[in-house]
Amino acid sequence: MVRTSNDSWDLASSVGATATMVAAGRALASKEANPLIHDPYAEPLVRAVGIDFFTKLVDGDIPTTDVDDGDAAALITGAMAVRTRFFDDFFLEATSSGVQQAVILASGLDSRAYRLSWPDGTVVYEIDQPKVIEAKTAAMTGIGATPTAERRAVAVDLRDDWAEALRGAGFDATKPAAWSAEGLLVYLPPEAQDRLFDEITALSAPGSRLSTEYHPDSGASLGERANALGDAWRAHGFDVKLSDLFYDGERKPVIDYLTALGWQVHARTRPEVFAHYGREFPDTSALATMRNSQSITATRT
Repeated sequence: MVRTSNDSWDLASSVGATATMVAAGRALASKEANPLIHDPYAEPLVRAVGIDFFTKLVDGDIPTTDVDDGDAAALITGAMAVRTRFFDDFFLEATSSGVQQAVILASGLDSRAYRLSWPDGTVVYEIDQPKVIEAKTAAMTGIGATPTAERRAVAVDLRDDWAEALRGAGFDATKPAAWSAEGLLVYLPPEAQDRLFDEITALSAPGSRLSTEYHPDSGASLGERANALGDAWRAHGFDVKLSDLFYDGERKPVIDYLTALGWQVHARTRPEVFAHYGREFPDTSALATMRNSQSITATRT
C-alpha cells in the first residue's frame, strides 16, 4: 500500500513489517559462527509478531539462499550485523563519555534498552507509534526481559508533536543526549527529514550526539533492491511491497544540513564501516548499489 500522510501500522503491516524484517536480520546475524552482535531477544520478538515468512526465516525453514539467489543473506544478515554494531557502539561510546540520555527514534523492535551494558543512570527513550510500542513492550514482558537501563517508552507518531511528548516523558533538553535515526530517513518525505533534524537540534544541548545513515541517491538504491527482494519474498507469502514504503524526491545532503545546524559531522561509507569491523563488503547485487551509502555520527558543538 502506497504511503499517505496519515497512515498507521502495527508490526505486521506497512512500515512496521520492516521492523520485524530488521529483527529477523539481527536474529540470523546472532547465529553466525563469528557474530558481530548478540541479540537474544530478536528471535522471540519475530515470533511474537507472527509474520510467517520471517518466523520461518529465523527458524531455518526457509534458508536465506532460497530467496533472491542468496543475496538476501548479504542484505539481511551481513549488512544488518554491521549496521547494528555501528549503532550499538555509537550509544555505548556516547554514554560512556557521560551522556545519560539516549533517544531511539522509530524504535520498532529495537532491543538495546534490554541488551546493552548501559552505564548507571542512563535513561533510554524509545519513540514509535502507539501500536508498535504496545506490542513490543508486551512481547518483552512476555519473555521476561528486563531493561538494563531506565527505559521510557514514548508512544507518539513522528508526524505529531513528538518533541513535546518526549519532554513530557522526562527528557531534559538542557543536558546532552545521544540520538539515533537508524534506517529511518527513507520512510520520511524529504521535507520531514529536514524537520526531524531541526527538532533534534532544538532539543540538543552542547555535547549531544547523533547517528544516522545517508543515501546520496535519495534511497533509489534501496528502492531498487526492495523491489527485487519483494518479488522474491512474495513467493514465500510476504506480501508487503517494500518500495511503496519509501518516499522519493530530492533530499538535502545530511552532512551539509547538519553542519549548517551546528553539528560537527563525521561520515564513513559502508565498505569503510565493514572494514572497521573486520568484514569485507560483499560483492553481491544486493549491496553493490549501497557502496556509497554513509554511516554518520555528529556532535553538537
